Amino acid sequence: MNETSTTGKSKVYYTDFRCKTDEGPVDKLKRLLKAAGMEQMNLDGKFVAIKMHFGELGNLSFLRPNYAKAVADLVKQCGGKPFLTDCNTLYPGSRKNAIEHLYCAWENGFTPMTVGCPVIIGDGLKGTDDTAVPVAGGEYVKEARIGRAIMDADAFISLTHFKGHEMTGFGGTIKNIGMGCGSRAGKKEQHCNGKPVINEEACRGCKRCMRECANDGLVFDETRKKMTIDQTRCVGCGRCIGACNFDAIDFAQDAAIKELNCRMAEYTKAVVDGRPNFHVSIICDVSPTCDCHAGNDTPIIPDVGMFASFDPLALDQACVDACLRQTPLPGSQLTDEMAKPHFHDRHDHFDNTNPNTEYKTCLEHAEKIGLGRRNYELLRVK
Repeated sequence: MNETSTTGKSKVYYTDFRCKTDEGPVDKLKRLLKAAGMEQMNLDGKFVAIKMHFGELGNLSFLRPNYAKAVADLVKQCGGKPFLTDCNTLYPGSRKNAIEHLYCAWENGFTPMTVGCPVIIGDGLKGTDDTAVPVAGGEYVKEARIGRAIMDADAFISLTHFKGHEMTGFGGTIKNIGMGCGSRAGKKEQHCNGKPVINEEACRGCKRCMRECANDGLVFDETRKKMTIDQTRCVGCGRCIGACNFDAIDFAQDAAIKELNCRMAEYTKAVVDGRPNFHVSIICDVSPTCDCHAGNDTPIIPDVGMFASFDPLALDQACVDACLRQTPLPGSQLTDEMAKPHFHDRHDHFDNTNPNTEYKTCLEHAEKIGLGRRNYELLRVK
């Protein structure tokens, strides 16, 4: 596999969405995958994890299952045994345990019949099935808590919907891998120092969450029939969140964004180090916030195209550069921000859309720890 050009830059392959009358975007994606060298991976007889985001129920900006099938089909043609995967979330929603997560994936169109391979939740039923993975050169994380099924795979492929994000500026390949492959404990470590909070109006007083707490961090108020959290005992493991069927428990994500960015990069390195890995990022329906929301706003920029590389960092850099070259779409969150009386132009579509976010730290730290290169050569596939 020739991952770098003669100039030492990482190769990133790109194709747009323009199609002839007898083809569609999936046909172009297949050509992109082959041109970028995915067929050169030694996948024969190997388990291959395809990490993607199935979308929260109510959200319609997530990637269509057709794209996942194209990747899975090529893996099978190479003799591999693919499965689609993601890990459970910390926050309340439709993906906080494997049962609800699978129903969500199925309802959004990701079934073995539609994608041509199984769907496996990487960190198990309650988000506790993980393994500790050393982070070579990690400054913030020495051992990353990664979903066991993801680390059990022989090879790893990421399929990312590139979009905006309300905390990290944009959600690209590094976020899809680093945050997405972390188990509940791993997500908690990345968000750092976060502890659950209870919405008393939503709490039913069923005490189901107490069965998941191993640290006496939950205390039931018999007078008000409401659960409370003892902050001195709570360790922030997040188990109680998955146990609550009424979305009454949420997670306080209070780490500084720059530190969160660095931890995500280190988690990504833990996932990809030491085994074949390949990465695909599709820039369409670029919503201003993550697909984790139970809804989505209109895109902030036009659809750009599909990108692929063996280097996850170069891929993110190429994608953000491509987005910044686009003209903002009218009537979007981006143009609304730009129209405010005291708007300060940061000359960056993602920073302008969500002014309190920051993403450059993630790219800088990823390069520092050897995840990949920010210098890339963009090769167009027609």
